[in-house]
Formats: sequence, C-alpha cells, structure tokens
Amino acid sequence: MNQELTEYTRNQLALRNGQDKLEIWVAYKGLIYDVTNSRLWKNGKHYEHWAGQDLTDELGDAPHNENVFDKFAIVGKLI
Repeated sequence: MNQELTEYTRNQLALRNGQDKLEIWVAYKGLIYDVTNSRLWKNGKHYEHWAGQDLTDELGDAPHNENVFDKFAIVGKLI
C-alpha cells in the first residue's frame, strides 16, 4: 500500500453510517473500509454492529476473523 491514504476523523467516519450519507464505512485497526455494497451491511447495521464506527474492539465477538475485511476497499485511515 504505497499510496497515501486520506485521513478521516471519528466524526467524519460516523457520518458514513448508512443513514447520513450514501457511503457505509467501518474502521478496523486504523484503516477505514467501504462496506457500502455488502448485503450484510444494508442500512448500516450488521447484526449488533453499526457502521460509521471503529470495530477493532468488537471483532472478538464476531464468528469470523479480520480476513473478512480483505474483500472490501480501503478508503482511508482513521486519525
């Protein structure tokens, strides 16, 4: 990943929650992923998790590991 990633604040990430803007984004370990086209994130909710947030601490509760993010585009980094 040689390209410089756009930096987003937690407030900017929070707007990509599936309600306020068209994009649906989540953060994990400092990177922000675009999950807009995932059928599992419709309306910004995935089981008990909400988009527009840093999910780093929540992944332990999930039935999958961090490789689930490999299929999504990285759109920036969380500052």
